[in-house]
Amino acid sequence: MKTLHLMRHAKSDWGSPGLADRERSLNPRGQRDAPLMGAALSEVVQAMNIHVSPARRARMTLAGLCDGWPAMAALDHIVDEDLYTFASDDLVDWLASRPSELEAVFIIGHNPALTELTNRLTKSYTVDNLPTAGYVQLSLEIDHWDQLLHCVASLEHSLLPKQLK
Repeated sequence: MKTLHLMRHAKSDWGSPGLADRERSLNPRGQRDAPLMGAALSEVVQAMNIHVSPARRARMTLAGLCDGWPAMAALDHIVDEDLYTFASDDLVDWLASRPSELEAVFIIGHNPALTELTNRLTKSYTVDNLPTAGYVQLSLEIDHWDQLLHCVASLEHSLLPKQLK
């Protein structure tokens, strides 16, 4: 049994035309939502290392998450170039390369990859769009990460910023 935690970066700022996509930061709503999500998730999820896209908005989401979740702030997190992707196939390939002894993986990344991956793995749960700072936890009936596409995941938990207001 494996557990997959997926979180989309918080709301990004589009106020600087010409700024490279990777360099966009969080807007005020994103800066507010990330710590709120951290505090809420700390009540239902055990702190663990997070793998995060190198995009500034994703790294800022992680920082905000840690602000609201002190136990998470104490851990080492991994910025992974391969997570700067918008394709679920890339995430499947990345997950398939995780070591079998790793029981849980937490990713902060981008859409549409996260929405597509969630829908691809769960047959009874579908989401039109995982919103910014949205989180899902999936249980996978597999022993090795490279078996990912041969399973049907169960949605264990979801949390959206609008549920916290």
